[in-house]
Amino acid sequence: MRAFSVDDIRRCFSTSSDFNEIFDAFQAALTQKLKDVEPYRLLFWNHSLTPDEVRLFGEKLAAEYPDLAYDVFLWLAGVFEVTYSSVDNFELALHYYQKAASIQPGEPDPYLDACDCYDPDLNIPPLASLIDFVKKGAERAANPIPLYKRLAYLYELSGDTEQSEHYRRRAEDHPEQSTSPQEPAEPA
Repeated sequence: MRAFSVDDIRRCFSTSSDFNEIFDAFQAALTQKLKDVEPYRLLFWNHSLTPDEVRLFGEKLAAEYPDLAYDVFLWLAGVFEVTYSSVDNFELALHYYQKAASIQPGEPDPYLDACDCYDPDLNIPPLASLIDFVKKGAERAANPIPLYKRLAYLYELSGDTEQSEHYRRRAEDHPEQSTSPQEPAEPA
């Protein structure tokens, strides 16, 4: 295996279309204990990689550096949400938002970001799965108000006005409501 400098790794991750070269650069980055997230972001956005290849690198990176796993999984979710939407990989986006939430269950971002990838025309990811995920987040979050508001919106989309109103009231009646910044009920 050839020697890779950090600049070589960055360049390879961002421009190479040769999987073997990218793999060698990835191995070199791990061997050098490169924990700077930026080069790996370039890797995840490399358009020559298939979804399975991106997953391979992301899962390996998260296993190698557990302290980076939350950020890695959020980045993977974002990549699948944006880059691969044409091949309906919103389920993969939801999968990685769920993995990020499993690492930091009290953080609202994975739950809220998962809601942002919902496509109502295609029901992708399935609305019922998304609602279940956000409900779990509302149980764990230090400040569940934004999640209650998002649940109200999701239930409204599903046509369940009773549950929508229930979560709207929970958001309004929550003790932290008076001190929390206002979060819109619907995604921006």
